[in-house]
Amino acid sequence: MTDRTSVISAAIEAELRLLDPAVRSSADLLAELLHPDFREFGVSGREWDRGSIVEALGARGAPAPRPITTSKMRGVQLAPGVVLLTFDTEFNGRRAHRSSLWRLTERGWLLYFHQGTPFD
Repeated sequence: MTDRTSVISAAIEAELRLLDPAVRSSADLLAELLHPDFREFGVSGREWDRGSIVEALGARGAPAPRPITTSKMRGVQLAPGVVLLTFDTEFNGRRAHRSSLWRLTERGWLLYFHQGTPFD
C-alpha cells in the first residue's frame, strides 16, 4: 500500500466512523472527529458549524434506527494531510451526493468541510 493509498484509506475510515449511528448520537464522539473550524452546507440547505452540528445531532440522544448507506466512495489526496472524499448516501429514502474535506492534525483526521446535495 502506498503512502497516498494509506492516507486516503485513513480518511475513508474516519468518514465511515462519522456516519456510524452511535458516533452521530454522541456529542463527545462526534466532536472528536470535527475540526474546530468545521463548516457544512447540508442537504437541507442549512449552513452548520462545529457547535451547531454537534448540538443538533447529539440532542437526538439515541442512535438512528438504521445506518446511513454509502456508495461510490472515492478519495484524492489534494496536499500532504488533506484528502477530499466524494460519495453518495441514502437514508430514509433520501439520496445525496456528498463531499468531505479531511485534514490530518495532531489529533488525527478531522473533518474540515462537508457538503451534501440531494438528488433523485
